[in-house]
Amino acid sequence: MIQKNFTFPAADKTEIYVYKWLPEQQVKAILMISHGMAETAARYERLAEALTKCGYAVYAPDQRGHGKTIKDPAHAGETGEDTFGRMLGDLHRLSGIIKSENPSAPVFLLGHSMGSFITQGYLARWGRELKGAILSGTAGPADFMTVIGQGVAYLEKLRVGATGRSNLLNTLSFGSFNKQFQPARTDFDWLSRDPKEVDKYIADPFCGGIFPAAFFFDLTKYLRQIKKQDQLEKIPKNLPLYFFSGKKDPVGANAAGVAKLIKIYENMGIADISFKFYEDGRHEMLNEINRDIVIQDLISWLDKHS
Repeated sequence: MIQKNFTFPAADKTEIYVYKWLPEQQVKAILMISHGMAETAARYERLAEALTKCGYAVYAPDQRGHGKTIKDPAHAGETGEDTFGRMLGDLHRLSGIIKSENPSAPVFLLGHSMGSFITQGYLARWGRELKGAILSGTAGPADFMTVIGQGVAYLEKLRVGATGRSNLLNTLSFGSFNKQFQPARTDFDWLSRDPKEVDKYIADPFCGGIFPAAFFFDLTKYLRQIKKQDQLEKIPKNLPLYFFSGKKDPVGANAAGVAKLIKIYENMGIADISFKFYEDGRHEMLNEINRDIVIQDLISWLDKHS
């Protein structure tokens, strides 16, 4: 595997850091990755190692407010105005770079958790430019942020300011995820059954931080937007979609919420939808104890659609 990381200027001149992993052989296809909230794209290197062996190139940006794009973990989640509109624009600008570097290779988009929400918005805007999309650890139509509500997030934003952290919103959104795993060893047992992976997440200064109230507010607004009928109707009906989640992932209501989302997409007329729900799997299936099987299933789907 060849690694050639780089940065590119976003529309507002923010420098976006990108992990770029290339195969030794000719590129068969590209996987662009949109990572989750409070993590970094560096965590997808193991996936990239498996993909590059099969001829896939991987481009994974540290999205604004995350990782090396912010440089200092103290600024995690500080994104300015229109967080998700800008994240979408950043991804689309990156896709232009990808196509200029690989003009004949098809491009797939994988989004995990928050990244799966970004992916849903991307499909409505630029889905026709993709060969397919993968949603990992996503939520159902009644997602966890719906419980909070835009009003609560707005009041917290007023209370703590634009960059102020909100323990209340963090607890309301993520605090319940560990309940089904009590007695828990850590606050992040809901991520994976593999204690080493959980400990790596906790030890990473760019992972697991409490985000500003403004970020949560933007997220609640964005989630309402992508669920609107007119947005769903913009997703290309012939675009292949692959969902995978753990059956004990609280974000996806233990896969029940994901199944409801799949049904919505099927009812919209999207013809090629595949999914895998893994028994006892938690939120991060790519970091689970059965991750080798999960990765191979993903590669098999990519091979079929490349």
